[in-house]
Amino acid sequence: MADLSEFEDIRPYSDEEAVEALNRVSRHPMLPLISKYLFPKASVDTMAQALRKVKSIDEFQAVVMIDVINAILARTSEGFTFSGMENLAGINGKFLAVSNHRDIVLDPALILYAMHASGLPFAELCVGSNLLQSTLIEDLMKSNRMIKVIRGISARQMYLNSHTLSKYIRLSITSGTSSIWVAQKEGRAKNGIDKTEQGLLKMFDMSGEKGFEDNFKELNIVPMSISYEIEPCDSRKARELLMSRDAPYVKKPKEDLHSILTGIRQNKGHIHLSIGKPLSASEIAEAAALTGNDRYQRLRGILDDRIRGGYKLWKTNYMGYDLMNGTSEYLGVKYLPEDLARFREYTEHKITKLERRLDRDALRDIFWHIYGNPVELQK
Repeated sequence: MADLSEFEDIRPYSDEEAVEALNRVSRHPMLPLISKYLFPKASVDTMAQALRKVKSIDEFQAVVMIDVINAILARTSEGFTFSGMENLAGINGKFLAVSNHRDIVLDPALILYAMHASGLPFAELCVGSNLLQSTLIEDLMKSNRMIKVIRGISARQMYLNSHTLSKYIRLSITSGTSSIWVAQKEGRAKNGIDKTEQGLLKMFDMSGEKGFEDNFKELNIVPMSISYEIEPCDSRKARELLMSRDAPYVKKPKEDLHSILTGIRQNKGHIHLSIGKPLSASEIAEAAALTGNDRYQRLRGILDDRIRGGYKLWKTNYMGYDLMNGTSEYLGVKYLPEDLARFREYTEHKITKLERRLDRDALRDIFWHIYGNPVELQK
């Protein structure tokens, strides 16, 4: 087992710490309300009792969290499917999952759910420290194997913390301690365009003690794509994109918490996770033959192609594409007139809830682009 003692500031809870944390959670005044929402036919003490019985993180995730995810899916979705697990079969050891990011909590939660359903060990999750806005959230996140990615610090501190995070990820994977999940960029894709940040790949490389090629080969990078028929927080994303046109958007206190709750409670329609082919040795070698930023750009291009190509397109995406372009290319092929009428009605319902001072035509156009852009990227 690897020595992770130097990573105290970012590591997840140990089993002992998680048991203590979950006991704290079991006494939180919000828990009965959460329990009643998730399990309306059970006692309001259902979750508290389950949390007090937990003896390890594995037990918490395999027993409590799986029930929680099942309850969320039952209440707010038309079902969750996944494909491509065979792409993990050829990996020797642990891997680094790099996925698109559409919902703050559900993206990583559903990836863990799919891994568990396939008999794989749970991975650890890289999550921004900006989300740890209360002891309750921190206890739940770190008990779910959360690695803290520290945000809101100086450039110098960011560099040092990036090196620490890179080292933690590499050591966890190469030692066989744990697979790791990380989003392809900081923050969610709000415009429907999934794009890997080049800085993320540089961060992965920072801790390598070998050459570029070997540094990336040993990480076993696997691209993943998660797609929702109903985009999580769609109207809030449209609002933020519109407001950011005039000035940098500044989040209000607890806005991330509101997005977490909205993402959980909002109807999501169908959901699909696609697990792509890992970066191959030959692809990494081709990138290594380049110089400077071109090496990272080559890997970034491969990841983007696989993540975008793995994104499952729903009728909402095809309708968004036709509406944003003023066409009817997919009418009668991917959706029917009555589907389009419902989607238009849904659009108006969502944007009507936003501030009246915001330009409705601009909001509507952004809203349709959020859904339509994934189709554009696969054409």
